[in-house]
Amino acid sequence: MRYRLTFIAGLALGYVLGTRAGRERYEQLRKAARQFAQNPAVRNTAETAAQQGRTYAGKAVHTVADKVGDHVPDSVAQRVRSLRDRSADGSAGDDWGTSTT
Repeated sequence: MRYRLTFIAGLALGYVLGTRAGRERYEQLRKAARQFAQNPAVRNTAETAAQQGRTYAGKAVHTVADKVGDHVPDSVAQRVRSLRDRSADGSAGDDWGTSTT
């Protein structure tokens, strides 16, 4: 699904950059994209998907760490431990400064 969305975004960007319709058409597309992104249903769906992604990523980190165990370099093991500790503490942010609530 991610690749499909990336392709669609690239296609839209290529159209906008390659169009000869001029500034007016560009502004129409930009306005439509902004309205779409500000739609409450779209925002709620995006937040739900992001939350589910964080949940599954957290489960994957624990599963991989448990299965791999001591077969990873110390630097990776330390990072996994820090992620595990952070998720146990229930901190509200991630490495990119976004909210996990």
